Amino acid sequence: MHVLLKRTAVSMIALVVAMPLSAGAQTAKTLPESQTQMQLSFAPLVKQTSGAVVNVYAERVVQRQSPFAGDPFFEQFFGQRMPNRTEKQSSLGSGVIVEANGTVITNNHVVDGADDIKIALSDGREFPCKVILKDDRVDLAVLKIQSKNETFPVLPLGNSDGIEVGDLVLAIGNPFGVGQTVTSGIVSALARNQVKNEVGFFIQTDASINPGNSGGALVNMTGELIGLNTAIFSQGGGSNGIGFAIPANLVKVFLAAADRGDKAFERPYIGASFEPVTSDVAEALGLDKVRGALVTKVVDGGPAAKAGLKPGEVITALNNISIEHPDALGYRLTTAGLGATVSLTVLDNGKEHQATMTLAAAPESTPRDERVIEGNNPFSGATVANLSPRVADDLHMPPDSTGVVIESLKQNSPADRLGFAARDIVISINGVAINTTEILQKTVTSNPSFWRVEIERDGQRIRQFFR
Repeated sequence: MHVLLKRTAVSMIALVVAMPLSAGAQTAKTLPESQTQMQLSFAPLVKQTSGAVVNVYAERVVQRQSPFAGDPFFEQFFGQRMPNRTEKQSSLGSGVIVEANGTVITNNHVVDGADDIKIALSDGREFPCKVILKDDRVDLAVLKIQSKNETFPVLPLGNSDGIEVGDLVLAIGNPFGVGQTVTSGIVSALARNQVKNEVGFFIQTDASINPGNSGGALVNMTGELIGLNTAIFSQGGGSNGIGFAIPANLVKVFLAAADRGDKAFERPYIGASFEPVTSDVAEALGLDKVRGALVTKVVDGGPAAKAGLKPGEVITALNNISIEHPDALGYRLTTAGLGATVSLTVLDNGKEHQATMTLAAAPESTPRDERVIEGNNPFSGATVANLSPRVADDLHMPPDSTGVVIESLKQNSPADRLGFAARDIVISINGVAINTTEILQKTVTSNPSFWRVEIERDGQRIRQFFR
């Protein structure tokens, strides 16, 4: 029996009541004690907040290449220009208005690649909108409704670190496009990282979430947005009571980057690699629980090295908040924000000590020197760059990657047809070590009759020969 992890793109309208609380206020949590209490309704909560949740309609034009393109026989009779056709694809998702000026937060996969995006309010009005900031790694996007002199209802952002397993939550949306639907449930778990997404830190809920709920709100009982519904575990495409939401505290950091006018969402550069703590490692290190982030590699001169971290140590907490796994560490560093100084609890040889780290963006220590390779050679059509921590972060590669990397490939170019791929590191060409893009470009102009190429892909060396 296959269990599939699916993003929930189609539409999710999450509506919640805004019952303002004073900053830092805590509400007493009690169990229902009578039949009257069991008959209480969420209706006031839903009615009060319905205007802050929207549908997001994204439309993209896709070009379908002719199946005969590149076929010498057909090109001989019909010419080099084979007719291609275009078609429109539409997706339906949801979003939440988080600022009165019409700023909307949703999932990146709802709007990714869209040529035209519209927002539909709960009262039936529709507005065009534009993308302000998006990032596929955290699967978030900020949109801005295009309207003059409009003030929109807002759903306030809550503190997702304040929720607990067992708390009641609402999810309201448009699953499968059937219309507005309200579901309730509880927070089932925290710090989940089984979702195929670089966030690596999700709120799990049993509130029914289905395809179409992407970008919708997960709401607490005080009318605050505590999560953005993103994915589900499903055996057949429907809800099995296991849904995942991006925590609101990450949404806050992403939204702040959009409000500053940042062109990209930058996460802190650590300069180290980590692995989960296994039961064997926990026993060897004297840990009472299988938790933490095991340091496996430290980059010279990076923030981790400056903080004194060494391979074999385990980070168990950040600012006194427990670290469950490496993804949780990445999440905590990201939500702390660039420029912050954090305190790490580090376990070394059975003893704990504190280390401080100042968070900064990944540096471009080596000039990128992007070059588009042309001519009669195996790399023709490839865009290459010198690797640095910044380039490695842009390409989702290990931070200590060095050399020359293929950033992208022109479709149907020689490099594309020969099977090269983005993130391939070029090691050598005909015995010449490729340390910079300048060396690569000079080497491919030699025009030999035989090409011997060595690349690194996902940590493995591959040798290829071409004539």
